[in-house]
Amino acid sequence: MASMLTVHMNQGQGETSYARNSFVQNGEQKRMKPLIEAAIVDLCPGTSTLLPTKMVIVDLGCSSGPNAIALVSIAIEAIHNHCHQFLQPPPEVSVLLNDLPDNDFNMVVKNLVMLRQSSNDTIVMAGVLPGSFYERLFTSGSLHLVFSSNSLHWLSKAPEDLTKNQIPAYDIDEHTRLERRPMVLQAYAQQFRKDFTRFLELRAKEMIPGGRMVVSLVGRDSDVITPEFSHLCEFVAQILSVMVSEGVIDKAKFDSFYLPVYEPSNKELREIIQDEGSFSITEMQANNPFVGLDSALMVPSRFASVTRAIFEPIIVLHFGEVMDEFMRTLERRWSLEGSLQLEHAKSPRPMLAVSLKKA
Repeated sequence: MASMLTVHMNQGQGETSYARNSFVQNGEQKRMKPLIEAAIVDLCPGTSTLLPTKMVIVDLGCSSGPNAIALVSIAIEAIHNHCHQFLQPPPEVSVLLNDLPDNDFNMVVKNLVMLRQSSNDTIVMAGVLPGSFYERLFTSGSLHLVFSSNSLHWLSKAPEDLTKNQIPAYDIDEHTRLERRPMVLQAYAQQFRKDFTRFLELRAKEMIPGGRMVVSLVGRDSDVITPEFSHLCEFVAQILSVMVSEGVIDKAKFDSFYLPVYEPSNKELREIIQDEGSFSITEMQANNPFVGLDSALMVPSRFASVTRAIFEPIIVLHFGEVMDEFMRTLERRWSLEGSLQLEHAKSPRPMLAVSLKKA
């Protein structure tokens, strides 16, 4: 199975790239704007004696394309507006964008240079930092404001209880699959708890006292997982299982495929944050990612392209060049009118957005 360090979205600017197929993610970033603005107000009080003279802002899991600088752009604009309101000079800002080493940083760097040039000298330093956000990335007490959008549902690795014991994440045999499903999902839940706890511990070391963090990730509506609900790892496995039955991919290969993704419930996320103890929750939201989307985008072909942009690299790494058949299989699944909407209704995946303050 692929190392987490090899996970990335589809690169470049082409038809199948993440840059051109991340409109759902961009919608969530826009919904994070009020949380970011509130965090800026908290970090930059309206008196000159308390206003910071410098700030370090980071985006963890920035990915590529125009979304990569969306959150830091919101923050820079909020800093300007807030300081202008109180007739105070803005602080000097350092902006750092992080993602895994195989991320496509080429366009990220170009966009970052343009952002710096348009910031009226507010951004004095800008750069990228490859690495996993499940490891230390920054010096102690150096970060003022941290973002992460559409990234933390990715695990550091597949659950070891499954991989070490060679238990498939999605068994072809339906009876075996249903029997094992609670154990499989519990293994994924435990891996998420371990990873997200680690993420909070690391950021607590790197942030200043009172520092702010705003994150969003794919979640689920309820603690109760109904038989109809499909986790993302199950959804992708369902498409691949059809390809196994049609002889396109090898069953042994399929049984050894573990997609390192987990969607926590609102309650799960809150409990992990409270149990870890380094941060207080300022605000928590569960947003429908499809509200406000252009109806022209709510079509099977566009959502199939979104699926490809996200999952193609990890699928191809494990199975080889099978994505054209994967797309045909997925499009058949959504070929009946209303089938895409029905799937969203059966397996709602809200975006969980959380604003945190370091104790």
